Amino acid sequence: MPRRIKGLRRKHPAVELNITAFMNLMVVLVPFLLMTAVFSHITILDLNLPKPGSQSAADADDAPFELRVTIRKQALIISDNKGGLIKQIEKLEQGHNYAVLKQTLKQVKARFPEHTSLTILSEADTFYDDLIQVMDNSRSFRTLYQGEMVQAELFPDISIGDAAR
Repeated sequence: MPRRIKGLRRKHPAVELNITAFMNLMVVLVPFLLMTAVFSHITILDLNLPKPGSQSAADADDAPFELRVTIRKQALIISDNKGGLIKQIEKLEQGHNYAVLKQTLKQVKARFPEHTSLTILSEADTFYDDLIQVMDNSRSFRTLYQGEMVQAELFPDISIGDAAR
């Protein structure tokens, strides 16, 4: 009969945890991840939405000057509530002509420098990009002022609505 040997189990000495390699990895990895991270940039636009039925036909005579840009499938129409049509900008093969829109709005701004509001009316099937492009081109423009490029204000107070059919 084999003898049992008591105490064969030896206690292992406590092992120290070596975290040097892990710390080196973190020192390299954290700055790398921070440099390559894409931080999102959110832009918020203040829009004034008209209340349903807020303007009646009787109020149209004493209404203040209102500038409108209507986005149609084949054209951008710039008009006001006093004189009517200002300019109709036909659509090009590659899309709406935003440069002419901006030039026309600069001319209107020169005639009405104190006016800052604009209403953008769009058809139901207008592309989102077209609406944003009209808003961006209506808000401001870049110009040279005292040797520096600056953003000049056009019509920053934008309201949106549905275009009449």
